[in-house]
Amino acid sequence: MTTFLLIVFLWIFSVCLHEYAHAIVAYHGGDKSVVDKGYLSLNPMNYLDPLTSVLIPTLVLVMGGLGLPGAAVYIDTAALRSRQWESMVSLAGPAMNLVILIVVAVMIHALSLAGTALGAAMAFFALLQASAIVLNLLPIPGFDGFGAIEPYLPDELRYTARRAAPFMMLGLLLVLFTVPGASRLIMTGCFAITSLFGISPFEIVEGLNAFRFWKQ
Repeated sequence: MTTFLLIVFLWIFSVCLHEYAHAIVAYHGGDKSVVDKGYLSLNPMNYLDPLTSVLIPTLVLVMGGLGLPGAAVYIDTAALRSRQWESMVSLAGPAMNLVILIVVAVMIHALSLAGTALGAAMAFFALLQASAIVLNLLPIPGFDGFGAIEPYLPDELRYTARRAAPFMMLGLLLVLFTVPGASRLIMTGCFAITSLFGISPFEIVEGLNAFRFWKQ
């Protein structure tokens, strides 16, 4: 139970940092409206939507052990100074997840947490950051990966993609949970990323098992 509560708290905090990264880059890129919208306050209530930010990601976290992107900040792209700034705004979120992953890995090694309950929990949290990076960078409308290339696409295609974006998260969920091997492919990529920072897959699995306290 303790691991579960710790992971949920850290995950919400990391979501706030992810969205803050989008907002702060947008601010420097020309969109000053993010201040009035409260996006630079790190207040979770300014980012979270009950369905797409809380319910669905929590279910995916519990069922699949993946950190599904859910929150969103609404950027006035017309206020940004260039297409390059639009791309940087989109990539800022996954970049923040990478920074968090690096910080967690440094903590695990510097504080010798490996082999402890806290170390296992942090290893699983690191995997969630890796999954946020992988999923966010998918070139799917509504996700940051698509947002990075969207400014360079024809206007008609951008318009069609924006209309389809609200349905893309549900579509991704269907693929992950119904297409054989889809979730395994994503997890393989996530474990490959965490291994780059010396995080043991056995520690991650141990953390995942502790997170799912109801199965013990």
